[in-house]
Amino acid sequence: MNSDEHSFERRLADADWRSLDTPFYVYDLDELTARSTTLSKLFLGLFEPSYAIKSNPNLAVLRQVMKQLDHIDASSAHEVERALAIGLEPSQITWSGPGKRASELRAIVGLGVSIVVEAEDEIELIGEIATAAGVRQDVLLRINPDHVPKGFGASMSGRPSQFGIDETKAAGAIARIMSEPALKLTGFHAYTGSMCLSPEPIAENIANLCEIFSRASEAAGIVPEKLIFGAGFGIPLHDGQHALDIEQVRDLVAPHIEKLSRDPVLGNAKRLLELGRWISGPSGALVTSVLSSKVSRDMPIAVCDAGFNNHLAAAGMMGSVFQKNYPFVVLRQTGEGIEAVEQMLAGPLCTSIDQLSRKISLPLLHRGDVLAVMMSGAYGLTASPTRFISHPEPAEYALQQGALADITESSLNHLGTLTRLNVK
Repeated sequence: MNSDEHSFERRLADADWRSLDTPFYVYDLDELTARSTTLSKLFLGLFEPSYAIKSNPNLAVLRQVMKQLDHIDASSAHEVERALAIGLEPSQITWSGPGKRASELRAIVGLGVSIVVEAEDEIELIGEIATAAGVRQDVLLRINPDHVPKGFGASMSGRPSQFGIDETKAAGAIARIMSEPALKLTGFHAYTGSMCLSPEPIAENIANLCEIFSRASEAAGIVPEKLIFGAGFGIPLHDGQHALDIEQVRDLVAPHIEKLSRDPVLGNAKRLLELGRWISGPSGALVTSVLSSKVSRDMPIAVCDAGFNNHLAAAGMMGSVFQKNYPFVVLRQTGEGIEAVEQMLAGPLCTSIDQLSRKISLPLLHRGDVLAVMMSGAYGLTASPTRFISHPEPAEYALQQGALADITESSLNHLGTLTRLNVK
């Protein structure tokens, strides 16, 4: 993107947040719009972006993103419900993910939502439910590739995985689907890995998926209607990381997709690029206040009112082997010192692992100072154990054109506010 990567940071600093109780999350709707629009324009003719709800399911965020995009990826029946609640048509929704409950499937089968199958016994279950409902259900087969290019931060393929069918077993799963009269195989899905910041591995991965989809279509003897490519676009969360050059990604990927578009079997399939973090991550921040400061064994410690109960990923507990610091910005400083000092940022929980940073260089923090954890719009609040030790949940605010609006969704009413589907 050509936009200033610090523009959200400046808009947040200028916003009227000072009267709000911390901790809270803020999502910049202008940033969401800019990133969604960039994707749509940049990959026009190559892919149609599909937003992964799980990265940030807040309804206000969904509404803003889907003003620019036409497709959405859900990973539970309740995420399907959220997509329907903002006015999407079932045909715009794909439901993927392992371990689908029978009660969820009974609520979704027959609505017009495409379901991605991830295991052979799931094929049987969906077939039974569709048969009982008297409908023919569109399904896609998720294939777990054998090869994962180097450069992805988290790999979902090339090893034992709950996601999808191993590439070597895809032909058997295809035959199983084709034998189910109540199922229609309409395409294929693959998501190899996430958090890649280099264009070359992404392009290599896309090229590999094109080959996999071609072989799978040949094995099935079908002309696929939909092909879903997991993007794996990363965002710079830690020192030394740089933003992914998605224009270079587009340039490297284009030849592979243009070749695919000329294929007599695959050429007319709708090509979706599934991603969430790249859109929502840089568009959000967690704002937290320092409740207490102290020095313990020569280490300054600032105890904040947000901990891993509010931001599990920032505390290094979402797949990280070693905790690395998220980007922090000081929004309000009560002291006068501007020199950076190494200090620990702890949360308020009664456990020694509650640390937003074990060691970070910032101006020395004191009680009343306010920090923002940037790059926190994805896998922040909704990926955190907010009920641990019964601290108050963070509020959620939308920032647009300098104004803040309360868009809080408590975990206690997160599901209960939606009643369109009868999901148990």
